[in-house]
Amino acid sequence: MRNPTFSLILVGIMLLLDWYVFSVLKVVVQGASSRTRTTVYACYWTLSAVALVSILFMPAISESGIPKGLRNTLFVLVFGLFFGKLIASVFFLIDDIRRLIQWGAGRLFFSNTEGQQIQNGGISRSIFLSWIGLATGGGVLGTLLWGMGNKYAYRVQRVRLRYPNLPQAFRGLRVVQLSDIHSGSLSDAAAVNRGIDRVLALKPDLILFTGDLVNNIAEEMGPWWETFARLKAPMGVFSVLGNHDYGDYYQFASAEAKRANLQALADGQARMGWKLLMNEHVLLERNGEKIALIGIENWGAKARFKKYGRMDLAYPGTETIPFKILMSHDPSHWDAEVREKYSDIDLMLSGHTHGMQFGLELPFFRWSPVQYVYRQWAGLYTEGRQKLYVNRGFGFIGYPGRVGIYPEITVLEFE
Repeated sequence: MRNPTFSLILVGIMLLLDWYVFSVLKVVVQGASSRTRTTVYACYWTLSAVALVSILFMPAISESGIPKGLRNTLFVLVFGLFFGKLIASVFFLIDDIRRLIQWGAGRLFFSNTEGQQIQNGGISRSIFLSWIGLATGGGVLGTLLWGMGNKYAYRVQRVRLRYPNLPQAFRGLRVVQLSDIHSGSLSDAAAVNRGIDRVLALKPDLILFTGDLVNNIAEEMGPWWETFARLKAPMGVFSVLGNHDYGDYYQFASAEAKRANLQALADGQARMGWKLLMNEHVLLERNGEKIALIGIENWGAKARFKKYGRMDLAYPGTETIPFKILMSHDPSHWDAEVREKYSDIDLMLSGHTHGMQFGLELPFFRWSPVQYVYRQWAGLYTEGRQKLYVNRGFGFIGYPGRVGIYPEITVLEFE
């Protein structure tokens, strides 16, 4: 939205949608009192005007001193109004197509009074479809606004894992997985600290973070280094990089500035007491027995994501270790390389998808738009003896909220 041409195109589309939706709204409320109609019209155009102005001045708003909470609300208002009106327009279009077909049929096939009425334009808009469209569009906006209250509503997901080849000393191991903190989006320190408290209350033996500590630059962690340094575990805290951690979506002054940014992120994790695994592995030991923890840089099978990960560097040296855990940010790595070439990786831990922060999860039904892009998008997946767990993310990016897919703290209990 920093592109002026894109902003103008979006404003043009919004104005067309505004005209179309308003033409239906006038029909729906035509039987109401004059005062009610005036109030409805005023509310409609006030919200639309705020959205349009926000689009035009979004770069200035983003760089202003306006509190992040208000900026987030404006973002959701723009996003919600656009998609709400777009979805409502689908219903209106269906009704208009029906009316067009009925009008055409009247001109071609009817000669009686009814046909004459049709030819003279006596086809009324379906109030039922109009109400359905308005209610659906309003529901989209209302749902997105409601979801803003869920962005710190952390859920603990408990996962029991059984492996016959797990060394006896590691049975009962409790691992907490976190992913996708996206510190640049966080604003409520008290809420984040409550999330950290929940992690510590689980008394994990080991904490694993699977990437995307920031949105773009290391400076975003400025207010949060001490907060996340509170994460401690007897066997350590280990991390890997996600696609956002490299600064690939940010315009740096030079290649050297970009490298310095990544180094600052790595140095900050070291100060927190986290061990960042960069295409390498460590051996974890308990009572004389060992398992391998492998961590690679981001590796995504989707064309738009760079492949920094090097399993050929991280894996050697683990061949004789009886049990292996791989930390790899992007779950598409599992099908694309891990299962095919590294069949002795027992468990892969990922994040990245956030469950798109929007969906529905019921005991016997799960859906999110992200499933049309990622085959594995949230929760536990099993293929043969190998397992993949995809964390739904601790933070958020883009849409400042969660609808149906809540921020997650994963507890993996090995039996």
